[in-house]
Amino acid sequence: MPHQETHEVIVIGAGASGLAAATALHAAGRDVVVLEARERVGGRLLSVPAAHPERPLDLGATWFWDGEERVRTLAARGNIATFDQHLSGDTMLQETTGTRRLTGNLIDAPSRRFATGAQSLATALAAGLSTGALRLGTPVTAVQPGGQGGGLDVLTPTGTLHTGHVVLAVPPALALERIDFPNAFPDDLVRLAQSTPVWMGAAVKVVAHYPTAFWREDGLAGAAFSRTGPLQEIHDMSGPGGEPAALFGFAHARTVRPGFEQAVTAQLARLFGPAAASPLALHVQDWSTEEWTAPSTVQRLADYSLFGHPLYQRPALDGRLHWATTETVTDHAGHIEGALAAGQRAARTVLAASDADDIAPGATAPSR
Repeated sequence: MPHQETHEVIVIGAGASGLAAATALHAAGRDVVVLEARERVGGRLLSVPAAHPERPLDLGATWFWDGEERVRTLAARGNIATFDQHLSGDTMLQETTGTRRLTGNLIDAPSRRFATGAQSLATALAAGLSTGALRLGTPVTAVQPGGQGGGLDVLTPTGTLHTGHVVLAVPPALALERIDFPNAFPDDLVRLAQSTPVWMGAAVKVVAHYPTAFWREDGLAGAAFSRTGPLQEIHDMSGPGGEPAALFGFAHARTVRPGFEQAVTAQLARLFGPAAASPLALHVQDWSTEEWTAPSTVQRLADYSLFGHPLYQRPALDGRLHWATTETVTDHAGHIEGALAAGQRAARTVLAASDADDIAPGATAPSR
């Protein structure tokens, strides 16, 4: 049965890493297609509308820091304005005995944010791809050897694509749970991938949107940490000049149960005053329930020393499958910078391998 399509490179996942790989390969003249299970780009970059239409609220990645030049360069190239994280003011501490105000901001470090939301980075990357190269709503169900012609077959619900190289830009543990790789990996690689935590995979991010950043008027930074929860740490998430006004905090997925939202607003009111009890909107993003982010085992994955493991630094499947997520890099793992670095690394290894194989765009890769 003939293959429906043949492409030089298939990228699985349209988050920051997958799109970084795809745009680098496209710029090098390669025939590349990106398959994304969701109906949007960005992966763990997720921004939702707020009262100010051009300043959404981030429910996923939020910050970048000095020295993260890939992010800075991408933002500049995409005309994405950035601004400083709000730092000034005091910190609130919540203990079992009550709350205390501590002098200065004891939580936040100098960092930068994206005026149009972190997801705009993914949108900017996607804009650099050729027409038809990005396919949303297209989950990959299997990756398997391509038969006598060599290469790999990538199976989706709508058909099979043949390729010389695959860039796997979804968390390793999720990939092994959701995609069938029939007896493809050695046991040590399987154990590693199944054990590697998913960055943000067991986190719940809660964003409370308010009419004004009233806590700033009280000399508070919007920063708090708690020993009782449900939010363990809280930060100011307001946009440039305080618009839109918002606080956000992190909770562990295991704490989400009936009454969670009421517990959150009650906690915010205890920390920041009665005005915090009535947000305009309360956004709860439980990443552990995202089927295209978190495997079923996500809450049991806790060995972060596996990030950037040496096995992720070299291709698998006879040099044709390339790991590319923030979990797989040796530097900036868990950051947007790490995701971009992973994608660029994967693109470099694909280019080196395909140059060696002399694979022409659209041609079937030779058997090894």
